[in-house]
Amino acid sequence: MKKARKPATSPLVEAVVQGMQEVKAKDIVHLDLRGVPGAVCDHFIICHGDSTTQVEAIARSVEKATLQQLHEKPWHSEGKENAGWILLDYVDVVVHIFQRDQRAFYGLDQLWADAHRIAHENVA
Repeated sequence: MKKARKPATSPLVEAVVQGMQEVKAKDIVHLDLRGVPGAVCDHFIICHGDSTTQVEAIARSVEKATLQQLHEKPWHSEGKENAGWILLDYVDVVVHIFQRDQRAFYGLDQLWADAHRIAHENVA
């Protein structure tokens, strides 16, 4: 019986997760889409916040972490106007920051059920 290999994460994925953890993002999930045929990118990182203020803070923290650690900026971003769902597109890594009800409604976690799922601890 072969032992399952843990997929390698990229420094960008690690910086995104760290940025989320710094402002107490909830239910951080990394979906590794590299083995999913037809996937739009290599990685989805999904989390949620409890208010528009927290969702905006998470997005700012992710952008700050990726810029400071890797000198990376998102290629594209959407949703900052209403902060119900902010998307930060780093091309191979796409970050989804939701408000709790929006996350439940869209169900991205379940939509990409074929992906390898890695849950990250919330850091106190």
